[in-house]
Amino acid sequence: MKIFRGLRTHRAGSPGCALTIGNFDGVHRGHQAMLALLNNEAQHRGVPSCVMTFEPHPRDYFAALHHKPELAPARIATLRDKLQELERCGVDECLVLPFNAQLANQAPQAFIEDTLVQALGVRYVLVGDDFRFGAKRAGDYAMLDAAGSRMGFDVARMQSYEVHGLRVSSSAVREALAAGRMDDVTALLGRPYSISGHVVHGRKLGRQLAESAPGRGDGFRTLNLRFSHWKPAASGIFAVLVHGLGPTPASPPLPGVANLGVRPSLDPDDINGGRVLLETHCLQWPEALARSLPNGEAYGKIVRVELLHKLHDELKYDGLDALTQGIARDCDDARAYFASLHTQTHRQTTRDRI
Repeated sequence: MKIFRGLRTHRAGSPGCALTIGNFDGVHRGHQAMLALLNNEAQHRGVPSCVMTFEPHPRDYFAALHHKPELAPARIATLRDKLQELERCGVDECLVLPFNAQLANQAPQAFIEDTLVQALGVRYVLVGDDFRFGAKRAGDYAMLDAAGSRMGFDVARMQSYEVHGLRVSSSAVREALAAGRMDDVTALLGRPYSISGHVVHGRKLGRQLAESAPGRGDGFRTLNLRFSHWKPAASGIFAVLVHGLGPTPASPPLPGVANLGVRPSLDPDDINGGRVLLETHCLQWPEALARSLPNGEAYGKIVRVELLHKLHDELKYDGLDALTQGIARDCDDARAYFASLHTQTHRQTTRDRI
């Protein structure tokens, strides 16, 4: 998938495109159905399929503009993860537009003429049933459809997508993540919820905890991923699977326990500046893996962490001893969760044989 950041980077002399427009936070099953239709329409017209999305989220922009951070939506996915999911859905191109004052104040008709027609040469535009655009959200499907009839491009609207009677939306995913209903999140996304990124340096606190954790070797070594948005849709302690640490892409994931949030037990002036961090401790750290990594560390490596089961919300501990005991309990609870999965799988396999 080709990624263009801003209209000026979009290739000149393009044969046009089949386009859809939206934030696509989470790339849930409703988005996936829309992208499948988009790819089909693009193929029929012999043009690339293209997604236009925005960074920051328009509601982030207006929340900052009016100094009302509570108006900003909780973010499901980082831009990295959104782009990866769009590529997995077979999209040819993604145009990431900076949502700024110029775009926010652009009249709907100007957006159609200058952006869709002149800059992109759209041949087909697919939007959702609640699509609005332009300054003060004055543009709607009827305006876009009328413009398409005049200017020579097709317009289509896709109705809501439902799973078990539930309308699939980014809002529904956010609500399920906030409540820790990870099975519901998986049903809405069509895959387990995950966060990926480069492993970055932390405070090395896991090594300090080794002194408070007799018999635990190097303590609670963690893989640290930064979540680029200040308001993640999920937070708390989770049983997780870590992908990408093995020597090959086919290497099995490692079970672990992770903290997603601001780490209330730590100094807010730590190396990560109080930013949202996903800290993951692998319950296993095989010798072969340690030998395959530079100095036995994973810094700079891109990993993907699946959040499978929420154990509890973030807690504030008084001192390193209490923190160590809390992490140890979380590790035990995560092991119990993975053991229960193994038991369920074994029972299902036995029934299948019968």
